[in-house]
Amino acid sequence: MKNYLAITPLLLLTACASAPKEEEHKKPTVAVKTAVAEASTVELTLRAPATIFPREQANITPRITGAIRQLKARKGDTVAAGALLATQENRDLTALRDEAQAQLNDAQATLEKTRRGTNPTDTERARGQVETTQALLNQAQKIYDRRKALFDQGAIPQRDLLISETELATAKTHFNVATRSLKLLASESQTQDIRIAEARVEQAKSRLNNLTTQLQFADLRAPFSGTITEQFQYAGDLGQPSQPIFTLVDLAIVSARAQVPEAEAARLQPNQPCEFSNGEATAKGRVTVINRAVDPLRRTVEIWCEIAKRAKELRANAFGTASFQTGRIDQAVLIPTTALQLEEGTRKGTVLTIDSTNTAHKREVEVGDQIGEKRVILTGLKPGETVITEGAYELPDGTKVTPEKDAKK
Repeated sequence: MKNYLAITPLLLLTACASAPKEEEHKKPTVAVKTAVAEASTVELTLRAPATIFPREQANITPRITGAIRQLKARKGDTVAAGALLATQENRDLTALRDEAQAQLNDAQATLEKTRRGTNPTDTERARGQVETTQALLNQAQKIYDRRKALFDQGAIPQRDLLISETELATAKTHFNVATRSLKLLASESQTQDIRIAEARVEQAKSRLNNLTTQLQFADLRAPFSGTITEQFQYAGDLGQPSQPIFTLVDLAIVSARAQVPEAEAARLQPNQPCEFSNGEATAKGRVTVINRAVDPLRRTVEIWCEIAKRAKELRANAFGTASFQTGRIDQAVLIPTTALQLEEGTRKGTVLTIDSTNTAHKREVEVGDQIGEKRVILTGLKPGETVITEGAYELPDGTKVTPEKDAKK
């Protein structure tokens, strides 16, 4: 009886010791898909979101106020530098210019006659000029006073008031010149007569040049060759300096302006090859601008990829991706991106490798560029090692796995 009691505990201990082994032996394995890390020569590429900007862009805005008489171009047209885009109403300016030309002719004739000394009626003429300029001055003063009151009421723009101020100042100048001319004539000084005549000629030339310039402003021309991308006004609208009529852009050469992370910008140099793609078009170029300042909010550096041969499908303000070639790695380790679990905002992550006993092991790696559907592994993995591509999510380290080729057997 005593021997029986002694053997029983021993059997129980033996049974308990063998139970974990049996449970371990019966523990199921996890079916996974795998891939082998391969070695290959890869081109290093930096990618960043980018927007297409034209080489030049301008809003075509009138320099004078006047109705738009005719449009010579429309939205979507391609125009050459200096091409006439629109004309404004200019009949009033043409009349004033013709009047100024006549005044210049009269002043030049008077100057010639004064130099010859044949000016017996100049004094009377000067008196008449004083009376004429006095009347014009009074009229200009009334117009200015009326427009000043309208401007104070907000009924007219400041530009109209400035025009009245200019006309008033011109009238005062004419009156002062006429008054001085009469005084000089009264002194019967031939030298002074000539000086007065010369002053009148210069005054007439100045007025004529001013009106000729304003008349040229009535024709709006393209400052450079390009394409009209916006049209804001039409024939009959009131053209004024505060409102553009067209937007003109030069798309012969464009730049893809990308925002590159501050840490990556050091990899770029001027004249490096670059490329822009947006799904509709792809174009190659070179780096022309690397901004020396960092965007304080996004912590990015603006890089310009200049594209000289633009694809027709590439339009201004198009959004896409700019790619910059930064170097090459020989014998780079490549694995499918599905095998990686990356830490957000970093180039670090983990993969699960499989050893010769089909046991999964977590491995920390540092990643490089994306190459198609694969990713460059900089450190932590060697060519020929097997990694899990599917079924690795939350898989504990040391788990027994069955690769896909084994699972099919």
